[in-house]
Amino acid sequence: MPIVQVENLNYKINGIEILKNISFSINRGDYLAIVGPNGGGKSTLVNTILGITKNYSGRISLFNQEIGKFKEWNKIGFVPQRVIEIDSKFPITVFETIKLGRMQYFKKFWKDHTSDYEIIDEVMNSLSILDLKDRLIGELSGGQKQRVMIARALVSKPELLFLDEPNTGVDIETQREFYSILTKLNKENGLTIVFITHDIGVIEDSINSLMSINREILKSDKPRTIFNCQVMREVYGINSHLSNHTH
Repeated sequence: MPIVQVENLNYKINGIEILKNISFSINRGDYLAIVGPNGGGKSTLVNTILGITKNYSGRISLFNQEIGKFKEWNKIGFVPQRVIEIDSKFPITVFETIKLGRMQYFKKFWKDHTSDYEIIDEVMNSLSILDLKDRLIGELSGGQKQRVMIARALVSKPELLFLDEPNTGVDIETQREFYSILTKLNKENGLTIVFITHDIGVIEDSINSLMSINREILKSDKPRTIFNCQVMREVYGINSHLSNHTH
């Protein structure tokens, strides 16, 4: 049973078509990567599924409920773009930052409970950042901030995690560590992951499905069937040549 279904989704801004006739589904346990050029509609698509972008036509259902009736947003985690661009002078600790991820879904009934703190510590420990608990968020490295923002998304115990190019501005080694964390969450914890990225080659071995989009879906299949010169030319609109380097 799909946990996300999108049917005939269309979205325009001032008459300009941003998304055109988008239809696809996401099954429990999937690790889906979405690729495409800047301005191709990737972030808009995710924001629409998350209920952020309105005034579209088409149908979206989450966990077998129409999005307009869906209330269990704690089932969905989100890591936005540019997660490392945090004001270094902002006076908030790592623990306080992560705690916000739990409070935002339960704020109407929020009261500090031991169980909440245990969940926060458990998630921090799983991401190897428990020792950073009392540090100010602005003091951390880019990779540490990434882990904090993943933890913030995970403390609500989501079943589905969206990530929108969170690797912007971090080095290659940090990216590799980041992808390793996501693979573990997917394979060992069964977390369903949807990841917007430009790092096509790095993710190939981890993901089980790939969707290329440039206002409309150009291809959606297993990664190895999409990684070819013709599809990349269609997606990015430029001549391209792909080569495989085994090491």
